[in-house]
Amino acid sequence: MLIFLCYVLVFFHRLCPAVIAMDIQASFGLSGTLLGVLASAYFYAYAFMQLPTGLLADSWGPRKTVSSFFILAGIGSILMGSAPNLTIAILGRILVGIGVSTVFVCNFKLLSEWFTVRQFIIMGAAFMAMGGVGALSSSAPLAWASNAIGWRMTLTGVGLVTLLMAGLVYCFVRNRPADMGLAPVNPIGTADKPAEEKISLVNGLKMVIFSGRFWPVAIWAFCVIGISFAVGGLWGGPYLMHVYGLSKTAAGGVLSTFALALIFGSPVFGWLGNRFGRRPVLIGCSIVLTITCGLMSWLVDSLSVTALYVLFFCFFVTGGAIGPVLAAMSKELFPIVISGTSVGMVNLFPFVGATVFQIVIGSVLSAQSHGQNHFTTIGYRYMFLICLAGAVLSLAATVFMKETLERN
Repeated sequence: MLIFLCYVLVFFHRLCPAVIAMDIQASFGLSGTLLGVLASAYFYAYAFMQLPTGLLADSWGPRKTVSSFFILAGIGSILMGSAPNLTIAILGRILVGIGVSTVFVCNFKLLSEWFTVRQFIIMGAAFMAMGGVGALSSSAPLAWASNAIGWRMTLTGVGLVTLLMAGLVYCFVRNRPADMGLAPVNPIGTADKPAEEKISLVNGLKMVIFSGRFWPVAIWAFCVIGISFAVGGLWGGPYLMHVYGLSKTAAGGVLSTFALALIFGSPVFGWLGNRFGRRPVLIGCSIVLTITCGLMSWLVDSLSVTALYVLFFCFFVTGGAIGPVLAAMSKELFPIVISGTSVGMVNLFPFVGATVFQIVIGSVLSAQSHGQNHFTTIGYRYMFLICLAGAVLSLAATVFMKETLERN
């Protein structure tokens, strides 16, 4: 449960720039491109850490890995809250990204040790729902807190809570049932197959990277989840404020659909993934995202508030709530002894995607605004066209995926 609570903080740190983007931009006098660089620093660091995290989860264990790195996240949040200039703010954002990067992979490593195959995806859905609580806290509540005490004090306070969680994880989390004198839930090997020989970290990494089954899943994650994080974690807020004139609090309300997508979508996707298979769920998400991006690019400035809530929910449910299904497929493609490595390698790509999409979109918005901080409607139309291209690519990637759910 403590790891689940840590994921609340992970999502808060990930998405908070969308609501306070204008405040940060005003504090440091940033262009759209530099604002994108600051927000995406989290994703650079997070993506860079996915391979080391997978290896650490398989060797050092989730308990020590999460507790150690969460200390860095707390320091980074406090540093960003007190940053006197852009350079220090970027450094703080990088430390946050490094610090929280271990939670997702380590959680699914823990689930692979403590739960059976079908229980794994259900517990993963509950884990993602807790991320929804974090996403919710980074929307309207963050807008309220930043208005009350300022964005700097808000980030400093969250940093202190992050440090507290690091200590709790170290004291109470255990890596596997054997650490508590209990029998293992799954044998060494895959969770539903006879035991296999232990695989070295290097061989496990090679097994993942050079597998043709890995890359379609990785490309899908790059596009779908990367797009969702780019819009939900940064550019969704400015779009709603610039094009529709919404207040920070009202924009945060629309962006809170990310939280609703996680809370309600994750359990539904978990059930669908167990009932119909992993691949059909990913295909469905790509189709929904393609339609949503097409509509938002076409009707970029003529949507009602109700339509914005619906379309943003569709946008976020495809890329935000799909985590349990994607993690299950990533784990099931390879033996359980390298589950941390396989999940970590796949989980690298959403954050590479978020980084790329945030910076590309920021550059396009800046180019269309001709040096003004208030971005234009046509710039946001291009933003959704970029997202549409990514959605179409993700749909093409599903053609090459292998179904991993065994019907027995």
